[in-house]
Order: sequence, then C-alpha cells, then structure tokens
Amino acid sequence: MRTSPALRAAALAATATVLLPLAGCSDGGGGEGSSTPSGASTASPTATSRELASQELDWSPCPAPNVAQGGGESPSPLPGGTVWECSFMDVPLDYGEPDGRTIELALIRGKAKDQNRRIGSLLFNFGGPGASGIATLPAFGADYDRLRTRYDLVSFDPRGVGRSEGVRCADDAQLDALYQEDATPDDAAEEKEFVQGQKDFIATCKKNSGPELPYVGTTNAARDMDLMRTVLGDDKLHYFGISYGTELGGVYANLFPDKVGRAVFDAVVDPTKNSEQSSLGQAEGFQLAFDNFTKDCADRGDACALPGSTGEEVQKWIADLLAQLEKEPIDGLGDRALTQTLATTGIASALYSKETWPLLEQGLDEAEGGSGALLLALADSLNGRSEDGRYDNSNAANIAINCADSKQRFTLEQTKAALPAFRKASPMFGEYLGWGLMGCTGWPVAGAWETPDVSAPGSAPILVIGNTGDPATPYAGAKAMVEQLGAGVGVELTYKGEGHGAYNSKNTCVQRAVDGYLLNGTVPKSGTVCE
Repeated sequence: MRTSPALRAAALAATATVLLPLAGCSDGGGGEGSSTPSGASTASPTATSRELASQELDWSPCPAPNVAQGGGESPSPLPGGTVWECSFMDVPLDYGEPDGRTIELALIRGKAKDQNRRIGSLLFNFGGPGASGIATLPAFGADYDRLRTRYDLVSFDPRGVGRSEGVRCADDAQLDALYQEDATPDDAAEEKEFVQGQKDFIATCKKNSGPELPYVGTTNAARDMDLMRTVLGDDKLHYFGISYGTELGGVYANLFPDKVGRAVFDAVVDPTKNSEQSSLGQAEGFQLAFDNFTKDCADRGDACALPGSTGEEVQKWIADLLAQLEKEPIDGLGDRALTQTLATTGIASALYSKETWPLLEQGLDEAEGGSGALLLALADSLNGRSEDGRYDNSNAANIAINCADSKQRFTLEQTKAALPAFRKASPMFGEYLGWGLMGCTGWPVAGAWETPDVSAPGSAPILVIGNTGDPATPYAGAKAMVEQLGAGVGVELTYKGEGHGAYNSKNTCVQRAVDGYLLNGTVPKSGTVCE
C-alpha cells in the first residue's frame, strides 16, 4: 500500500542505484555470467537519422499514469493553472543502426511562465535507475516552480522505464511471493532458495523483454537526451540530475561536453566505485542515517515511542525486533505478512527523508505490538507496489539498466566472502545489501563498463551538490564526481543535512545557489557550504 504519493516520490524520486536484494548491481567491475553483448553501441555520439532529429512532438494534456509508471490520477495543474502536457518521441533502439527499429520515449512538460525570458527546456532525471519522470515531476512541480519562470520543466521515462518500452519481468503475484522470501539466507537450504529465486526472476525478464534488454543502458539513455535536446529546439542541454540522474548526466557530459548548458547534479553517485564498492558505500550511508535516526529518538526521551536511553540501546531493540520477525512474521496487509526482509526494506525506505522518520518510529512501535501494516506499507513504497496489489516496473527497470551498465557478476562463494566487510560497514543493513551483490548474476546481457567515464573537458560548469547525511549516495561521491568531471567543470557545494538529496530539503542556501545558476548563470564558489 502507498501511504501517500509524497512518500512514494521521496523514495523513488531520488533513489540512487538502490542495491536492495532484488534491485541488483550498480557500477561494476568483473564479468562472469553474461554472454550477449551490451547495447552500448560504439557508434558516433551524434549518430541518428535526419528524420528522427527533425521530428515534431505532439503535445496534449497528460493522461493518468499507467501501471508501469505507478498508476494514480492525471497530474494536477501547476500553480497558476498551467496544464502538464505529454508526448512521445521516437529514438533508435540501437544507435549503431540509427535507421533501424525505433522505440517511443514518453515525455512531460510544464511550460515556462515568462515566455519572453524563456531560456529553454530544463530536463530532469530523478534517478533509480527506474524512476518514471512522467509520474515524478508533477509530484514535485510546486518545488521547482521558481525554475519554471524561465524554463519549460521537462522530464521523461528513460528507455526501459514506465511508458518507454518498460521492461517487464515477474507478474504481481510472483513479486509478492519473491518479496516474502528471506533475502539474507542463513543456511544451505535458504541459500538454495535465494539463488533459485534470483534465477527465476531473471528468466521472466528474459522471457518478457529479452530483445530490448541489450539497449536499456545509460549510454543509450544519454544519447536519447541529446536527441531530445535537438527535438526540443535547444542548442544546449540544461539539466537537473538527481541520484542516478547524476551518473546519467556525467555520461552525457562525457559524450557531449560542448552541448552541456547549465547543469546541476544533486545526491551524487560516485563514478569511481565499482559495484561492490558502491554497495559498501550505501551500507555505510544507510547505517549513518540509521544512527542519526536512533540517536534523535533517544535524545527525545519519553517523547519517542521506542525504548532506549541511547542510540545504541534503540538499535539493539530494533535488532531484537527484526530477529523475532525472522522467526515469526506478523500480520501485515491483507494476507501478506511482515517478514524480517520486508521490515528492513521498510526501514531503509523511511531513511530517505527525515520527514518520514516519524512514520518509521510509528511503524516500529506498531510492529512491536503485533501490527506490521505501516512497515509493510513503507516497504511497498520502495518496492513499487500500489494499494491494489499492482507493481510498477521501477525495480525491473532498475536491474535491467544496472546490469546493462555493470560488468560485475558475483558467484555465491564471492558473495559470502564479501559479507564480513558488509556486516562491518553496517550491522543493520550490511547483510541485506551484501546479498544484493548477486542481482546481476546470470543476467543475459554483458555489462558495458567497470565504472562510467564522466570526464568532460570543455564542458560548461556543472554544479555538484553533496549532502553529508545522505544514506543512498554518500557525501564523498560529490567530491569524486567533481574530480572526474575535470578541472574547471565540476563546482562543489556541500549541504550539511539529512536525507537523500539537498534541493528537495528546501534549504534556502542550497536553493538560492541552484536557482541563481540555473536562472541567471551565476556560478557559486566551489567549496560553498550550506547548513
């Protein structure tokens, strides 16, 4: 069940490559277990047909999101009454064959308020990979309304996502069963069940979306964005990338440095880390957020519903609760129980934003009393399950895009050998994320890279924002991105806060810096710190 559209948005809108046990691998290194070459074509970055480059988009009021996008109602008008408009754009399935088969990408826009001072389009990617831009941008429309004074706000479902040839894997009943399974096996029998569950899931992806799987990687998505820039009529790509959207933006800047306009990267993926290193970084990041949550609870004393006079005592109480759930799940929603794995997913979901800490506190308290409904709802929000039991395709797209990108494939033995380091990085989430290393094992497409190349000599300045309390994209990733973009390109800004991302925290200092650059071209001093 979704507790609210805002909660779903908070979880998905800026999920970096979230390495949940099903959601697989991130930037990788290695290579066992794949045979088919990836669709990351070696064609020229500008390879496309003249017909596609000159296509005209047919904009009309947006329909309600479909199931793959998360469902719901048609987006409400923007402040002032501007109606969200949607369209489709044709792109090559394979940029190595620009005149071959095409697929449709779904787009959305909210037109600029001041057409006389309009700069162009500001393209958003909200991360995942797997987040539907069509569903997410309207959810945050009011937050970005200042930027609409001079930009058309534009987003899209990247290839493989939502209405853009969305990847299809397991059906709803299969996903319900899979999420009920133990994602942290403790013995040989549970390991066998875990590995078989992974194999079965991958088999459904290959069966339902096999021909498209080689072509859903980040390099092709970056080429799509450049075609989008041309079709939208912009000389430069003005861009706001969040979480995985920063990786996509970095790959774009590497391919098309001379086409980068005013760009912002928020909640930054570290482009120097392979799959295992990224997973370890996330373990540390989520542990930090969990430490901060439990300390806050303890500091509030009797005002916190959870027992414990210190953060460590609160954490022990939660660990004991999870241990009990492993032995005996409790009632959740409908006929679904709250298991240890789903409770852990629910905890992770709530740590994406400090605004959802009260829900986490309430959910843990209710679980102690025997009701797992709220924690299961929090898990559903991250897993993409709606109240009516239907799943969007965000996790299917997540694993397909990650596995098309990453070369790394872990055997069972390699995964088990890595677990001690994960447990050390995070007593709470280490085991959970460590087993997630096997997400791409057996995937039918070979990954494209060890780590993405984001060097962009000659690019316009890119504002790179790191949040010191970010659980999903640890703060160090921002500095690494600045270094990899190259001298004179990356401009680093630090936000000392909590949650995933900085602009959506509504911190005045952060928003002033971002708005000043995007609207007026004022580049803040690199090293600026906002508190």
